[in-house]
Amino acid sequence: MFSLICSQELKNKKGNWKMMAIHDVHSDDHHKGAMADGLMSKAATMEIPINSNGNTGTLAEDDGLEQATKRQWRLDEKQVMVSGPNLNETSIVSGGYGGTAEGIIPTGSIKGSSMHHSSSSSSMAAEEATRGVAVEKLETVKKWGLNTYKCTKQMISERFGRGSRTVDLELEAQIELLRDTKRKYESVLRLARALTNHFYNMVQTQHALGDTFADLSQKSPELRDEFGYNAETQKLLCKNGETLLGAINYFVSSINTLVNKTMEDTLMTIKMYENARLEFDAYRSDLEELSLGPRDAAAVARIDAAQQQYQVQKDKYERLRSDVAIKLKFLEENKVKVMHKQLLLFHNAISAYFAGNQQQLEQTLKQFNIKLKPPGADKPSWLEEP
Repeated sequence: MFSLICSQELKNKKGNWKMMAIHDVHSDDHHKGAMADGLMSKAATMEIPINSNGNTGTLAEDDGLEQATKRQWRLDEKQVMVSGPNLNETSIVSGGYGGTAEGIIPTGSIKGSSMHHSSSSSSMAAEEATRGVAVEKLETVKKWGLNTYKCTKQMISERFGRGSRTVDLELEAQIELLRDTKRKYESVLRLARALTNHFYNMVQTQHALGDTFADLSQKSPELRDEFGYNAETQKLLCKNGETLLGAINYFVSSINTLVNKTMEDTLMTIKMYENARLEFDAYRSDLEELSLGPRDAAAVARIDAAQQQYQVQKDKYERLRSDVAIKLKFLEENKVKVMHKQLLLFHNAISAYFAGNQQQLEQTLKQFNIKLKPPGADKPSWLEEP
């Protein structure tokens, strides 16, 4: 009876020790839960043999539990070493093993903070770039406003006779002559176009009149001859008129190119030159005003800046003045060459037409390489007609 009670107490103590060991294993590693459950079930059902004197002997089952526990630990360590921890699920313990929860820093928060830092850096870089563009635009607007103010001030001073202006007498005379020439050539171009329109209407009228005479010649036997030779005359005049229209159209096209392209291009350069002259005089006046003032440190700095701006405007003004002089020279040479050819063409074509010299009229067009379109070339073909 005594031995039975001792064995029962020893059994209870052994079972409590085993449950405490299993509890420690369960708290140390969450991955050993399945193994701990197996051990608890096995400890609850095992029997502890007692020898004849009431002492516990060597327990084979207990040795088996320890060996199974060691094997399970080795398997778990291998699994951890092979697979490695998931960085998204691990934590960094700042106080070493067994530290408090206050020293645990989730790796997800580190990743989030780094992403937030990179996004904030990119946003700061974007803000810096935007700020740089805004400052650059502001400086451009500021320079434009200052330049406009100075040029307006100079313009008003010149109109009211209070400001001085730089004048190149020879170049100004050539520019004024070009503008006057352009106005006269525009008048010639306008009149030549009017002549072309009127003459075209006359040719169309002659063509219709010739067709009418030919039709009446067929329907009026008693006046067949009279209607016949009048119809031939109108057809001949219509043909010569179309030849003359080709010469006049060529004349109009050449004058239009000379006036609205060549002369206009030179006048655009002249306009740029005049703007540069106004800016040059504005900065020159500004420099003269600063030179008459006091000579302290701030004034000397402003004078140096004004001197630099003055030099820049002076170089620009002289460059454009040279460009205008060159273009005026080439324009004059081109104008003489073009007008010599066009005036000769116009004279010969008009003279031959009104003299009735068809051969000379055709020879004039060949001389100037003018090719006439065949009759009805401007009309669409029957395939293109709706």
